[in-house]
Amino acid sequence: MRVRRACGPRLRAGTIEDVAALTGEGEDCVMVHGGSTAVDETLERLGEEPEYVETPRGVVGRFTDERTMETFAMVLPGKLNTDLTASLQASGVDAVGLSGVDGGLLTGPRKSAVKVVEDGRTKIRRGEHSGTIESVNTDLLTGLLEEGYTPVVTVPMLAEDHTPVNADADRAAAAVAGALGARLVVLTDVRGVLADPDDPDTLIERAGTPDELARVASAAEGFMGKKVMAAREALDDGAAGVVVADANADEPVRAALDGGGTHFTPAAIEAGAEGNA
Repeated sequence: MRVRRACGPRLRAGTIEDVAALTGEGEDCVMVHGGSTAVDETLERLGEEPEYVETPRGVVGRFTDERTMETFAMVLPGKLNTDLTASLQASGVDAVGLSGVDGGLLTGPRKSAVKVVEDGRTKIRRGEHSGTIESVNTDLLTGLLEEGYTPVVTVPMLAEDHTPVNADADRAAAAVAGALGARLVVLTDVRGVLADPDDPDTLIERAGTPDELARVASAAEGFMGKKVMAAREALDDGAAGVVVADANADEPVRAALDGGGTHFTPAAIEAGAEGNA
């Protein structure tokens, strides 16, 4: 089984064609997508300024206030998920669009406040509408797959108080892949994790040991840091493997499965766990 994570506005025709070919060959696929760029563009059209904050760990992420959460619900499940599902249907894939709210697909606790760094000081920001995915309704996904459907999943997730909240799409894909024991393909706009982010010829091809995983993590900068975090979480949760690869390749999913990009194997986590036992 494959779980593929793609970013909505970066979706290429080759990706749709690959998924259509794989499902036509009898391969089970689940697609998980985000769409932060589309959300930002919509906020700007509405006269709102997207806000990003830095955590004490140095991770930069979106601050999701109530207005931003409303925009997420409008753009991701409302437009991008519908458009992607329709494109897959047009290519012969019996796709079913789902948000994390549908059937309690993605659930977990809400974060109403976050720690942020502003002017060198750590502060508490309240009014956050995001959460941490702790549970995946695998019965819903496997039931659809068994009936020949291809689930197309996006956030928001459903918090414990039954409120829809934002969640990182890479980590949502990791949660799904881990829960299903599937192989996760994360498509992005570069070849994979680069030792030198400014040099596309410095691709790190493999993270199969704890030392290799540490090297990849130290090389990952900016948005790539979240993808490596998601890869680690997917493997921790039981994924069969993770690939971070180029969405711009002619056959991006097949190229990733055939060795392109940066490949993360369970041994990178399992060996570390054994060493810490």
